[in-house]
Amino acid sequence: MNISDSERVVTVLNEMGMTRTEHEEEASLLGIVACSVRQKAIDKVYSRIHKWNQWKAKKPLLTFVSGCILPADREKFLKLFDLVFPMNEVPTLPEMIRQNGIVTPMGLQPASFESGISDFWKIAPKHHSGFEAFVPIQNGCDKFCTFCAVPYTRGREVSRPSDEILAEVKELISQGYKSITLLGQNVNSYGLDKKGEEIEFHELLRSIGEYGKHSGKHFWTYFTSPHPRDMKPEVIDVIASYPVLAKQIHLPLQSGDNMVLIHMNRKHKLEEYREIVTYIRKKLPIATLFTDIITGFSGETDEQFSNTLKAVKEFQYNMAFVAVYSPRPGAVSSRWADDVPHHVKKERLHILNAEVEKSSLKYNQSLVGKTLQVLITDKDRKNEFLSGLTEGKINVRIASSDESLIGNFVDIKITGAAEFSIAGEPVFAEKLEEIS
Repeated sequence: MNISDSERVVTVLNEMGMTRTEHEEEASLLGIVACSVRQKAIDKVYSRIHKWNQWKAKKPLLTFVSGCILPADREKFLKLFDLVFPMNEVPTLPEMIRQNGIVTPMGLQPASFESGISDFWKIAPKHHSGFEAFVPIQNGCDKFCTFCAVPYTRGREVSRPSDEILAEVKELISQGYKSITLLGQNVNSYGLDKKGEEIEFHELLRSIGEYGKHSGKHFWTYFTSPHPRDMKPEVIDVIASYPVLAKQIHLPLQSGDNMVLIHMNRKHKLEEYREIVTYIRKKLPIATLFTDIITGFSGETDEQFSNTLKAVKEFQYNMAFVAVYSPRPGAVSSRWADDVPHHVKKERLHILNAEVEKSSLKYNQSLVGKTLQVLITDKDRKNEFLSGLTEGKINVRIASSDESLIGNFVDIKITGAAEFSIAGEPVFAEKLEEIS
């Protein structure tokens, strides 16, 4: 979401006649799209603005911060940054700069956008990639999980008009984009805030699937982040029906213990989560399964953690994003005792990661010898080979240095497997033509 938001911020700044520099010391405007969900991210913000404010003694410089910011952080940021504003006010950024009184060419430009999340969505993003794109479909959350800051930083749920979403997706596909990710803080509750006025999430997916079917275009559509409570069978059925809807599901577990789930206000039990996974395995047998888990939530006992470990073993995830619990000011759980020692949280994190490594490696080893379609995304870290992703978002190291393959689907024969990645070589050393 931060990447997607930043792409629209860049558009507004470009409209003001500004150009991007890769060297922050050269910039006359420096900004951060922040995230208050983790304390570590906010600590980085304070570190960066401290450095920038030292630069101000030597040259004219304007700083801003936006994104997901808790009220407590906002109060502190107001004393450190020149501009602090919510993301839905980005359309009025030119006016803010003029009112700030900074004497730069950008401050002389007229404002060209109106304020509000609907107007923000209408800004055409400056995409970071020519083949992967993020499309916001919903903002905010109504779930109020006790550990989460989103309702206090993003507000209540607001669904973007489906005609705008579909128009943006179709435009991206017509431009040759291969991977589209639908974004929302609670993405699969899309449309529920506008019942009778807007389609629901599975219907939105079906519309994209139908477009892919009739256009003949080949692309993969993903979505994040969903909530188990809103993962209806219809969503899985639609994904199974259309090739352009990627067979990869991210389904946050957070905890495998029912009492902890109640404490988290997740509004579902492990048994209901299991039913969803069982249905996914039945209808989408080739789908990969990703999840999110919190270790050391307030009051989590050894037995409760043991239940989470049992769930991780049962569900055989391909990837799990495991985080130690940290209280977020404003969230309900911040008023409760953070009573699990940090070293215990870290130990539990390592135990879960080790278990996910086992299930991921087992799955990846089953792919050796198969030929899979892979979207080539970049050169690898050593700049010797290429890297890419399968439809299930498994990382692939590709024995080729042909950079012309980047941004294309290529058939790859899998020759090796590791815990969270696989390796292979192109079946053809050429680009695959798009279906027309």
